[in-house]
Amino acid sequence: MYQEPDENRQTKKISLSLYIGSLLTVLVIGIIGTALALDFVGQDSATEEQNSTETTTTAPGSEESTLNDSFQPVQELYDILMTQYLEEIESGVLIEGALEGMADSIGDPYTEFLDEVESSSMDEDIQGSFEGIGAEVMKEGDLVRIVSPIAGSPAEEAGLLPNDYIVEVDGESVADLSISEAVALIRGPQGTEVDLLIRRGESDFTVTLTRDSIPVESVRFELDEDHPSIGYVHITNFNIPTYEEVVDAIEELQEMGAEQFVFDVRGNPGGLLNSAIEISNIFVEDGEPIMQSQGRGEEPFIYRANSDDLGNFKLDSPSVLLIDGGSASASEILAGAMSQSSDIPLIGTTTFGKGTIQNVLPLTSNGEIKFTAGRWLTPNGDWINEEGIQPDIEVEMPEYQSFLIISQEETYQEGDVSEEVENINAILDALGYDVGEVSNAFNEQTREAVESFQADRGLSTDGIVQDATARELIDALRELIDANDTQYEQAVEFLLNN
Repeated sequence: MYQEPDENRQTKKISLSLYIGSLLTVLVIGIIGTALALDFVGQDSATEEQNSTETTTTAPGSEESTLNDSFQPVQELYDILMTQYLEEIESGVLIEGALEGMADSIGDPYTEFLDEVESSSMDEDIQGSFEGIGAEVMKEGDLVRIVSPIAGSPAEEAGLLPNDYIVEVDGESVADLSISEAVALIRGPQGTEVDLLIRRGESDFTVTLTRDSIPVESVRFELDEDHPSIGYVHITNFNIPTYEEVVDAIEELQEMGAEQFVFDVRGNPGGLLNSAIEISNIFVEDGEPIMQSQGRGEEPFIYRANSDDLGNFKLDSPSVLLIDGGSASASEILAGAMSQSSDIPLIGTTTFGKGTIQNVLPLTSNGEIKFTAGRWLTPNGDWINEEGIQPDIEVEMPEYQSFLIISQEETYQEGDVSEEVENINAILDALGYDVGEVSNAFNEQTREAVESFQADRGLSTDGIVQDATARELIDALRELIDANDTQYEQAVEFLLNN
């Protein structure tokens, strides 16, 4: 883990050094995680005096007396339930419930008690490959919000999008579940299926995903096909090896002839704090600020670019950074550093807006507490929490990117009238098939459009949308989206003209 230079450690309280490697990402549903770096701080064993059952006298009005008075109702409730409840209760169940309730009472979606199973699950997320559906999530009210599907995951393949909401998992509502409990339902062995009830806007639909094992892939890169002097580097998350992968990608692209670069953190939910700092250091001159962090009761501490400590690879070639609503935490640190300290343009849409830093500490008994330990600020001192970072050049993706998934289990045919049919008509229209005015009616024009689509894709031309036809429609829509990346096109145009 990156540590501050010795001369800086004296000016900074220990709390910041504890969370320098802490969690900057929202929770992973089962696959990847943007690896979470956990700085565990060991707790001293209780002394004999603390473990003793002897009765001690506490001065009235003292801090210890006030603390004891505050916890007295907890002890009373515990005693009542243990001795008078109808059925016998295990004490550990009550204690764990109290710990969960204490963490939940703060109302912070990033603070929670993790039991032994959940702690093990989080530890697995930093090891390399994961089994699940592949999406970053957070609890928001009674729903689970998808921050971003992971590139190449079942969630992405199924067409799930940032800001979709999970309402139910295999028929069970997530309303009363903690985020860890919801994640536990969604996780599962590779090859097994899970049904999710998804809410997108005002529409609900069910999607069945087959869980998979997906290795961590931090960086993908290639030369632009039409403009080989432009290199494209997509950073999908911030893990331990990500810095080296970014450096390797840039160097290889330079050897291939790249002189300008499009960097992309769209859909990147975050990861390691010092990975974000190291990668930001590539673009920021030594001595210039990368970010600021602020703990409880502390003044902001400024992290500055430093080749000696953060890596000596620097890039001064013309570059732009693509961002969107799925770019969160560590991605936003990079965006802030590139924009405010290096004048690198940001293109796309406003980022997610996660400006807090989480730490994880073990408890005396089994379990851990994940809690918000500080906030981070941009080089200029802006706190972007719940606001995000706005692009310098705002470019929306085509409307059809947000069309709903078509259920392969349902049958849609002439005479049907529904929101799902309206979605099918909209997809056919986007693909260039004539459905007339897009409506919620599966009429003759819709049937003819479906038949034309089926013929073009080598399917049976029965004019009915189900099974293979539904799957092919979604595949065709995904191909259309991939071929019309308006944000990337704007980035290329900017580099060519500046």
